[in-house]
Amino acid sequence: MKLVPPFDADTARLKVQAAQDAWNTRDPHRVAGAYTPDSVWRNRSEFVRGTGEIVAFLTKKWEREHEYVLRKSLWAFGDNRIAVRFQYEWHDDEGQWWRSYGNENWEFAPSGLMSRREASINDVKISESDRRIDPGSTYDIPTE
Repeated sequence: MKLVPPFDADTARLKVQAAQDAWNTRDPHRVAGAYTPDSVWRNRSEFVRGTGEIVAFLTKKWEREHEYVLRKSLWAFGDNRIAVRFQYEWHDDEGQWWRSYGNENWEFAPSGLMSRREASINDVKISESDRRIDPGSTYDIPTE
């Protein structure tokens, strides 16, 4: 099954799972391979353009976000767009754990590569004992 627009419920869910799987590798080149060469991102207050900048952004991100583990969930879809909600957990150099919550809007080229990613993210300090994402599972994101 090709994961190209227009998306239906099954292909949208598979696209979200594929993104989650790629991001959890923490391999910037693998993740960047899912985007068009001229893809445009807004990630929080940062603006990133093109796969070279995506690789640089993700390399820097995962140098400071240790033991990163992510869960994504399909929120909505239509034609060439998908919206997701997500949570990820990580710790910084000092050992402080964080849970980051967010929403993303994705737009895809006819090839199935993502041409636009808009991400809004908030971070919450947590203790290690408050972690709830099991790195070995693939379940949907936990709810409060």
